[in-house]
Amino acid sequence: MTDAIKAIILGIIEGLTEFLPVSSTGHLVLAGDLLKFEGDTAVTFKIVIQLGAVLAVLLLYWKKYLHIGVNMLKMDFAKSKGLNAIHMFLAMIPALIVYLFFKDMIKTHLFGPEPVLIGLVAGAILMIFAARSRGTKTADTVDHLNYKQAFGIGLFQCLALWPGFSRSGSTISGGLLLGTSQKAAADFTFLISVPVMFGASLLDLYDSWDLLNSDALTLMLIGFVTSFVVALIEVVTFIKLIKRLRLEWFALYRFVIAALFYVIVIL
Repeated sequence: MTDAIKAIILGIIEGLTEFLPVSSTGHLVLAGDLLKFEGDTAVTFKIVIQLGAVLAVLLLYWKKYLHIGVNMLKMDFAKSKGLNAIHMFLAMIPALIVYLFFKDMIKTHLFGPEPVLIGLVAGAILMIFAARSRGTKTADTVDHLNYKQAFGIGLFQCLALWPGFSRSGSTISGGLLLGTSQKAAADFTFLISVPVMFGASLLDLYDSWDLLNSDALTLMLIGFVTSFVVALIEVVTFIKLIKRLRLEWFALYRFVIAALFYVIVIL
């Protein structure tokens, strides 16, 4: 199997799983292990192709980002109703700071099958616990989120730096535990995914610049385009599913995948 075909397969996996609470990075690590697509360049590839999925969300949610951007330029945070740039910054800061200080350790020690399987199981347990929480819901939509909830969701997003936990699974679970509806948490997850993933990908590209030759860039472009197209279809198709289907079903899937890959990869 050529590297180009491997890049297409991984791009499809990225696009299908990025916005589902099943961990796209975890799936990429496990699939990369099966495809023998490994090494420093492969790790960078798995992070950079997320930009394709980011572009899909930006294209679909451009009006919301434009609204937030206009309010930011006006410095009209206090008077503006609903979601604004402060919510976004509060949710972004924790994960970006943690990634900045621990990215080398994360890439060296956590991008392997064993850590991913641990993350899949631990993330599934968190999702079940969050789905069964019975706290009062104070935010039915993303525009009802307060700053404390936004920051708290940002703290939960730090868990997603462990491949297998899932960014959407962690943030939606955090939202539920902090008093938001699943719909509000899912919408907020989509919106903060763009700046967080964009920033992480740019940092990784900068750190891995010496590894990028023409062949590596070609593979990343193939993966990027594939993940963009698939993610565009996936977000449009499955966005309602993510908001309505209880997290336990995604947790069950994670248990099954973890068990399956444990038998295939570990044993």
